[in-house]
Amino acid sequence: MNPQETKDILQSIKRSMDDVLLQDRERLTRLMRKVRLRIRDHAPVDQLLDRLKSEHARALRRVGLRTSAPLTLDYPENLPISGKRSEIRQLIEEHQVVIVCGTTGSGKTTQLPKIALEAGGGKTGRIGITQPRRLAATGMARRVAEETGSDYGRGVGCQVRFDNQTGDETVIKFMTDGILLTETRHDRHLLQYDTLIIDEAHERSLNIDFILGYLKNLLSVRSDLKIIISSATLDAEAFSAFFEGAPIITVEGRTYPVEDFFLPPGKDEELSNHILRAMRWISDIDDQGDVLVFLPGEREIRDAAKKLEGQHWKRTEILPLFGRLSMGEQQRVFRPGGSRRVILATNVAETSITIPGIHYVIDSGLVRLSRYNPRTQVQGLQIEQVSQASARQRRGRCGRVTDGICIYLYDRDTLENSAPFTDPEIRRSSLAGVILQMDLLGLPPIDRFPLIDPPQPALINEGYRTLYDLGAITSDRTLTPIGRQLSAFPVDPHLARMIVQAHDEGVLPEILVLTAFLSIQDVRERPAEKSDAADLAHRQWMDPRSDFMTVLNLWNAIEDERGEGGSHGRLRRYCKKNFINYRRVMEWRNLWMDLRETVRGFKWNAGGEGKTEESTHYDPVHRSLLAGLPASIGLKGEEMEFTAARGRKFFIFPGSALFKKPPQWVMAFTLVETTRLYARTVAEIDPDWLNTIAPHLCKAVYKQPRWNAEKGFVYAAESIISGGLTLSSG
Repeated sequence: MNPQETKDILQSIKRSMDDVLLQDRERLTRLMRKVRLRIRDHAPVDQLLDRLKSEHARALRRVGLRTSAPLTLDYPENLPISGKRSEIRQLIEEHQVVIVCGTTGSGKTTQLPKIALEAGGGKTGRIGITQPRRLAATGMARRVAEETGSDYGRGVGCQVRFDNQTGDETVIKFMTDGILLTETRHDRHLLQYDTLIIDEAHERSLNIDFILGYLKNLLSVRSDLKIIISSATLDAEAFSAFFEGAPIITVEGRTYPVEDFFLPPGKDEELSNHILRAMRWISDIDDQGDVLVFLPGEREIRDAAKKLEGQHWKRTEILPLFGRLSMGEQQRVFRPGGSRRVILATNVAETSITIPGIHYVIDSGLVRLSRYNPRTQVQGLQIEQVSQASARQRRGRCGRVTDGICIYLYDRDTLENSAPFTDPEIRRSSLAGVILQMDLLGLPPIDRFPLIDPPQPALINEGYRTLYDLGAITSDRTLTPIGRQLSAFPVDPHLARMIVQAHDEGVLPEILVLTAFLSIQDVRERPAEKSDAADLAHRQWMDPRSDFMTVLNLWNAIEDERGEGGSHGRLRRYCKKNFINYRRVMEWRNLWMDLRETVRGFKWNAGGEGKTEESTHYDPVHRSLLAGLPASIGLKGEEMEFTAARGRKFFIFPGSALFKKPPQWVMAFTLVETTRLYARTVAEIDPDWLNTIAPHLCKAVYKQPRWNAEKGFVYAAESIISGGLTLSSG
């Protein structure tokens, strides 16, 4: 091809650049630069030019697909946000960041993407909407697809872990916030999007805070990117200040009047009796309307359920709702029948899900919050007074179908003196994983990264200490080769460290199964009314030395049942019979496959399909696990109490196979503080392993030195100590 023809092609492509998507624009610009360099160096360009023309044609085809099926933009009149549509659109057009506050039910999630599209979004990139939970992401995407007259997965799509229902023609993309964070690894400037809507921002999860900090840094590079922060109850002023005075618009929800009544406890009154008193008060007014009771945890729910069921009220169902219930039991609360429903729920019913038909709310004022103590390295579940924002959310669950009543089981002063907002997750979690990901992305250190509520220095220091324990960073906080390997895995750094060690130990297939299991909710179910039957079913896989081996036994049993044909029906029946959650089993298997692909990227041998070796070697498996849990070992003392590193004391959880006959030394996957500090998922170990796996955490101490004149040496008794525990002596 002669130089003039080449020049004409380059000019033609350059003129069309405004018509292609941002992602394609950057790729085409890079290719054009390479062609020009080749021309300058008098090198052949025909092959590269053909590639450029092919990429250009593909880019134009992608734009054609996006515009071929326009989305219908109708706004339901019964949604409060529809009345603010013009105002919101104008703010989006005029500002780079807009904050939309609205009560649950105002229509934010489904209508904001359409308003953003109307304001010019979706032309040079997609409109992306993040959700904290995959169920909400897929459900909302399907609804918006229906409202816009699009096929789900085409004009409107969704991407969650292990399931990507998007294509070249997708304009509006729903996703979990974890997906967006993952995309920052290979699309640093998020060129896939021209508009991003961060929904449910009030939840202030680690992911949400990290995304907001990332976007704040990105604004100066992407002046074309529009950001909409959307939330139910939100400290809007703090968000506005974080984004340099971004405008705030508030949308009121559809509500009926709600009356507030304060019913503080009597002297030494138990919570279950207090709830019964509130229920009787409501029943005197109305014995038909559904009641939602907010309680801190499973134990309090079971106590209250027992007390209320003892009243034998006519045509009344008592329905518990908490995370460990089976899917079938959870779904019962979404199916109103002819009876009055009294739903006893944790804070999952505050914002995560909407239960239909609630007339009355009883708020215990208590919440069980997970807090990480950097001094003891323990994740505790403590019962605390709810924040004012949470109390408003709870109150807002009634008054949707008719006039409502909210009964607070505490006094007005307690409410007014509560914290305005719940502490964000970043201020009550271990930060090791966050620090590792930030290093991988080349972001500033966490103490210099923009965060709405920066974590305490103690939490930051503990995060670095954890990474040092795992061998991921050096003492001067530089990432090690092991640290780079850990950051490649889509799991917690502790679990990633196990995988790296398993490669050295030759037990990678087993550890991939275990780390996938430890990343999700336990697949085993234990319904209250069938707890004995569930315990009996689960006992068949139990290993007396290790709860981890129990998990491998369970995996092999499931794989045996799945068989070569992979019959889902047969496996479902097996799961139901043995009190296993089938959906979680599928999640376990999907994550195992994901991890297997990651290790294959390192050219490591991840084993074949399905079952692990029947003759699994105990020592290498548990040495690999210990590499990820070097600070979670314990030495048995008196009365079943164990002493852990750094002076902590714990007990083995009663559900463990090792509870009745504990060995001298154990390691634990987690230490969780409830009524006591319990170790969950434990195994017997040889303490000498730690000196081999984590020598940087061990030190030798010498006592009783003596001179041997015959041999000309000084002899002494050596002890190996780690975290205050003597691993070996003499």
